[in-house]
Amino acid sequence: MKLPSLKIGDLEAKIPIIQGGMGVGISMSGLAGAVAKTGAIGVISGLHLSLSDPKWGKDFRKANIEALRQEIRKARNIAPHGIIGVNILVAITEYATMVKTAIEEGIDIIISGAGLPLNLPEFVKGTRTKAIPIVSSARAAATICKSWVQKHDYVPDAIIVEGPKAGGHLGFKREELEHMDDYKLEDIVPQVIETVKPYEEQYGKPIPVIAAGGIFDGKDIAKFIKLGASGVQMATRFVATYECDASMAFKQAYVNAKKEDITIIKSPVGMPGRAIKNAFLEEVEKHAKTPDFCRYNCLKTCDPKKSPYCIAQALLNAQKGNLDEGFAFCGENVYRIDKIVHVDELINELVREAEENLQ
Repeated sequence: MKLPSLKIGDLEAKIPIIQGGMGVGISMSGLAGAVAKTGAIGVISGLHLSLSDPKWGKDFRKANIEALRQEIRKARNIAPHGIIGVNILVAITEYATMVKTAIEEGIDIIISGAGLPLNLPEFVKGTRTKAIPIVSSARAAATICKSWVQKHDYVPDAIIVEGPKAGGHLGFKREELEHMDDYKLEDIVPQVIETVKPYEEQYGKPIPVIAAGGIFDGKDIAKFIKLGASGVQMATRFVATYECDASMAFKQAYVNAKKEDITIIKSPVGMPGRAIKNAFLEEVEKHAKTPDFCRYNCLKTCDPKKSPYCIAQALLNAQKGNLDEGFAFCGENVYRIDKIVHVDELINELVREAEENLQ
């Protein structure tokens, strides 16, 4: 059976896979453009794009906006006919400006999580840009749909449902992560599909539900398509590609990771996150690090006076290959990665496996 395409409004991706946005500097134009070129959806992370290139200077806010413009244009050059999205965290201080900039550049999709993007429709309404919130429960999906309809007469163009096996910052409390079987993505996805049905009927348009978090291979893709999802979002697998914008040392950390290396950390931004355990994180756990001054004022939820380290700087160090002064976020299944491949090889493998399992 052929894998169905993913339709989001007037956009159609022939391969129903969204490459998840990964900051700082992990999914930029190189990765997003390569993914979009295959017929899947490539996503640039809007978090600290400017930090990986010193040419932008020290006005980090202005630099990040200009870097976003450049990355969108570069991705378009790689995949002029592909679908390109930007992931912009609700929690960043320059959220509104970054969203407006992406729309000005004609971005196809804006994906928003790390909080409820309740004001996203006011920016995208009347444009060709699609608005996709990330949720971790049917309750959050209902809250967003209700708010968007009441305040903006708008429903999500799609919804990404992220389960507890995802990488990076997570939409679950630490105690919930200790009982992941109670919050299975396989259970949450059908609940969200049911939640959006009345809004689909009210507005006469489909609201595709996209499964994310812990999806590793084509068998997983087929499983969620059978459950009613219109597509999947995957991030961890795309790190181990030559086109990923991270350093080779960062990618190799994924290849070398063992199951016992995966850990849940308490992030300075106040959320739990999944990462690969290393000496840096062990020092943090031992309280061997003391609060540093704030360089970037990037996230609303971060209190520099209480933070044992600057997470932006730590993630940037890791992206550049300096894992002694940083760490790598990852998904639950990172230990299953055993090699680095090209994006088109990975996509072909995923499609073949998915179609075999859809029979």
